[in-house]
Amino acid sequence: MNIETLQVQVHAPHPRFRLSSDTFRPLRALKLDPISQYFWCTLFTALGGFLWEYDTGSIGPITLMPDFEAQFGPISATIQGLIVSCILITASIAAFAAGTLADRFSRIYNIGTGAIIFAAGSAIAGGAFSLGQLFAGRCLAGIGEGLFTSVLTVYVTEIAPTARRGRLITMTQLFNVLGIASGYFICYGTVKVGSSFSWRFPLAMQAFVSSVLALGMFSGMCPHSPRWLMHTGRLDEAAASAQKGLPWYRKVKDMFARGVAGRTMLGVFLMAMQQLSGIDAVLYYAPVLFAQAGLSQTEASFLASGVSGLLYIAAVVIVQMFADHWNRRSPIIGGGLVIGTTMLLMGILYASGASSVPVGRWTIIVLIYVFAVGFISTWAVTIRIVVAEVQPIKTRNAASSLSQCVSWAVNWTIAFSTPLFLARSASGPYFLFGICSLLTAAVCWAFQPETKGLSLEDLDRELMDTPWRKAMAKLKRRTSAAVGPSEADIPLQELPTRRYEA
Repeated sequence: MNIETLQVQVHAPHPRFRLSSDTFRPLRALKLDPISQYFWCTLFTALGGFLWEYDTGSIGPITLMPDFEAQFGPISATIQGLIVSCILITASIAAFAAGTLADRFSRIYNIGTGAIIFAAGSAIAGGAFSLGQLFAGRCLAGIGEGLFTSVLTVYVTEIAPTARRGRLITMTQLFNVLGIASGYFICYGTVKVGSSFSWRFPLAMQAFVSSVLALGMFSGMCPHSPRWLMHTGRLDEAAASAQKGLPWYRKVKDMFARGVAGRTMLGVFLMAMQQLSGIDAVLYYAPVLFAQAGLSQTEASFLASGVSGLLYIAAVVIVQMFADHWNRRSPIIGGGLVIGTTMLLMGILYASGASSVPVGRWTIIVLIYVFAVGFISTWAVTIRIVVAEVQPIKTRNAASSLSQCVSWAVNWTIAFSTPLFLARSASGPYFLFGICSLLTAAVCWAFQPETKGLSLEDLDRELMDTPWRKAMAKLKRRTSAAVGPSEADIPLQELPTRRYEA
């Protein structure tokens, strides 16, 4: 039996994709009903999302703390950008490899390994006495972050029942915003401590939570994804061996094969443009942006950042209640219009000099909140669901990892360049982010299919025609009806006879 034959067997439709009662043994001991088992498994997995955004919410404020500057010396815009963004360089590299590792060693072991590495890197950064140690710790943490964040949404997507998939994936986003708010408020609470504890404690908390996540993954708290069990050939050991023997370039080839390449590119595009909306510029540098808008005191800007974190939580809680009732296209298209418009308005206010008057400054602060809440309640929730849903099972993890890799790379560019960009132009970044968001809304209107309410297997049949193709076919039918049948469609005997005089 050759590899191609085994591939067909491994990826053949499976009669059941529900988790069996035995897969939830640790949770079954608590006598939980099946829906509660899905809920608690997703809840624990969502700690990975908490860690990811906790770092996003805390590292920017940490670089502004007086005791941090006392430890490492004056921090220029370039150094600040490198401290914040260096974690993203190694994360993007690890994310590219995460797909292959998760396919071979399972989703949960990939998450657990990443959590251990992330905890070690955070501990090194928290105990640093030089910039070299700090950079080394954050780069190591980035490897772990790239491993577990690339797999979180894929894992939850694969274990979730179709009717509750949106709500369960939204829970991961809820933990994301909880992480952002926690990072902001912990830094706000420690900034006045008056010792290096003010910036070391947030990093130590990061290492502790990551250790808890790793312990849960390796203790059997969460079951293997049944789709991963089928994908790796648990049908028989020979299929498993054949799947493990596939070279990496075969997986790359599969991602860009006919009928699949469009889905892969849509996922890559959405994840890249999600970062080019400017969300991480707002999350990483919220204190800087609020100070630029007129909140001069460090405590005031930190508090404003924390308030934005609370707004994020409220927005996601509301969205989670309706996640399984809303479709996927409308939030992405509508969200792109909202966040793109708010970014352009902020750019106009800075370019026109209106930011120098109190009304203009407070308008900018309100627009920052509107932008962030608009993003959190639309793109942050929906894009990751769509990226995982549109991929066929054969390439789902590899394509999601590629999308995450590109996302990390763009994220690093934004995180590193934002302070430099703002130092040269107060309005330029806002115009760039606004145009990118509006462009994304237009592309999604044309090419993003609707995936709500379909099982992951049924999606393969529904993704053959893009909205653009359907719209063009409909327009062609309308045009044909308005013009009438062409001459080629009329029987020859019914065509008028033309007479010519000599």
